[in-house]
Amino acid sequence: MYKNIMLSCLPSLGLQFLLLAVLAGNAFAADREELQIASEMQEALLSNILDAWYPLSIDTINGGFLSDFSYDWKPDGPQNKMIVTQTRHVWTTSASALFPGDDRFQKIAAHGFRFLQEKMWDDQYGGFYWLRNRKGERTNSESDEIKSAYGNAFAVYSLAAYYALSRDTTALERARETFAWLDRHSHDPLYGGYFDLMAKDGTWLFKRLADRSESYRTRAPWKDQNSSIHLLEAFTELYKVWPDSLLCQRLLEMLGLIRDTITTEKGYLTLFLQRDWTPVSFRDSSDAVRKANVYYDHVSFGHDVETAYLMLEASHALGLEHDAKTMTVAKRMVDHALANGWDVENGGFYDAGYYFPDSTHISIIDEKKTWWVQAEGLNALLLMAKLYPAESKYYDAFEKQWDYIKKYLIDYEHGGWYREGLDKSPHVKTEAKASVWKINYHNARALMNCIKMLKSEHELTRFYKDRRR
Repeated sequence: MYKNIMLSCLPSLGLQFLLLAVLAGNAFAADREELQIASEMQEALLSNILDAWYPLSIDTINGGFLSDFSYDWKPDGPQNKMIVTQTRHVWTTSASALFPGDDRFQKIAAHGFRFLQEKMWDDQYGGFYWLRNRKGERTNSESDEIKSAYGNAFAVYSLAAYYALSRDTTALERARETFAWLDRHSHDPLYGGYFDLMAKDGTWLFKRLADRSESYRTRAPWKDQNSSIHLLEAFTELYKVWPDSLLCQRLLEMLGLIRDTITTEKGYLTLFLQRDWTPVSFRDSSDAVRKANVYYDHVSFGHDVETAYLMLEASHALGLEHDAKTMTVAKRMVDHALANGWDVENGGFYDAGYYFPDSTHISIIDEKKTWWVQAEGLNALLLMAKLYPAESKYYDAFEKQWDYIKKYLIDYEHGGWYREGLDKSPHVKTEAKASVWKINYHNARALMNCIKMLKSEHELTRFYKDRRR
């Protein structure tokens, strides 16, 4: 009976050919549209990011990269050299050299690598310093004595990428040495995971600084999502070029902790946690206490969508087959951000939300739209669109997000991206284009990933599609 019903639903042969032609035409139109977006992104990557930053940011006198530029790209500021800034430049230029195949980026990456080796590595205690001045010397601030798992994670990340490009074994050796230093000093042998902040000799650092203006403040004996996700990111990059057994264990450990412990059931990350992974929460405190500690306790939509991508990337690097759990959690994180932190009218993800105790719904507590959040959102939305093509909400939001970035974030006059979207923060149009915390790794990576996905050349989407068949 069912066979007859199915046959009765089939169109005539002529209609079948017509439907096939329409479907083929729709697919061709969709492919053409995606290739057009890829072309736009390629132009934006080159003209608004790479050409804006290089060679302008290269410090030809002292090595490494300059950090501070005005809205119209004039050097303006102390030009201190933070490990995160310097390593992200090395990663971006290494990835860019592989992406368009431009030799100039390999030379720039090599320039940045030399500065890391000569000025930011601690020959006495090991590990990378947090901060040095423009000449690569001490700044005589409290930050000089701090070492960070977060900062050293970016060192591993960039060194592995530079090795993948150059095959310079000294870069791989330094990446391996940094991983070993982190595992020896930062890893928690009791509860797993890593503490972020250490003294120069690698001992855990748990004091608080009274001055919140310090570029990197120490804190209580907590662990945090931000250093955790970037350790995951770094270990993934290193594992691609050095599949070591201990590194594999740590990568699996961090993937499990982030996916199963740090990420909540609703689909957002807990920002800070006690040593035993008990969440740090001020939700049941007074309004005054909550406001005073909002940095430590809120929903960060940008970190959530970024982590969805980083978890899937880690699972792919590990070669985990049929990893439905990671896919489910990653999808839930993007869904939560899209449902709760997305500007339906203009596009773009808000910075922060909060689940107050008197409400079952999230409240937006910070409406600004930071540049890196929008870049990570763009990447995550297209990734979900490729992994779940039947759910049109992802691709629709991806297109809207790209339109948002073109309209409110890209500076077509001076180059680069504004620090925040102009729809919510019109004042940033004349604010700094670059600082130690504002560089180009998020948006460069997002555009490179999206271009590859739109051209069906991204290994991550191919990997998961193959395993869903």
